Amino acid sequence: MRRWTLAEIETVRSMYPEAHTADIAALLGRTLSQVYNKAFGLGLHKSDEYLASDAAARIQRGKQHPNMIASRIKPGTPPWNKGRKGVNGYSATRFKPGALSGAAAKHIQKIGTERVNADGVLDRKVNATGHRETDWQSVHSLVWIAANGPVPQGHVVVFKSGMKTIDADAITPDKLECLSRAELMQRNSYHNRYPPEVTKLVQLKGAITRQVNRISRETANQGIQA
Repeated sequence: MRRWTLAEIETVRSMYPEAHTADIAALLGRTLSQVYNKAFGLGLHKSDEYLASDAAARIQRGKQHPNMIASRIKPGTPPWNKGRKGVNGYSATRFKPGALSGAAAKHIQKIGTERVNADGVLDRKVNATGHRETDWQSVHSLVWIAANGPVPQGHVVVFKSGMKTIDADAITPDKLECLSRAELMQRNSYHNRYPPEVTKLVQLKGAITRQVNRISRETANQGIQA
């Protein structure tokens, strides 16, 4: 795994409290888990202002999204296994081997179920393997694939500006576009989204990275010539 440079660490340290983690990962060319792990190791947390903002969306979705409101456990609701006794020494909550039934089946979301994920994107369950990465896909990606075929490697499907929605019926191919990750970075320009000091830090990081790469290439070439 590629080692973290000082410039990358400083980028995470300065941007993580106020920025989308996915944006930081895309900027650094790293995975989300790598950025999350580095932020955890540095003791970083999202700021209260970020978590309360539309950018994070988590608080507002929890307050306003009808699906989330409807799925909340109401105060005073008794647990589903209240009064049940164990069977053959096992708890009544234990799932039995084989096909799911009863309470277990009720807790398994069926293929075709839709949900709004932590990034405010509508997902749909397409498999039942037990792996979140493959079982759930964004509805807008599924719509684009149905109309255009597989997403090319290194590209992502996104909503066109001002057309993002979590209404499945309103997600149509004309509202979507397939961009390379470089194009997505250009569209989400940090010059417009972040304060000047953060923009300067990002530019400095890029300049340092280019110099390091140049020196590494020159050193490697000198070694070959020697």
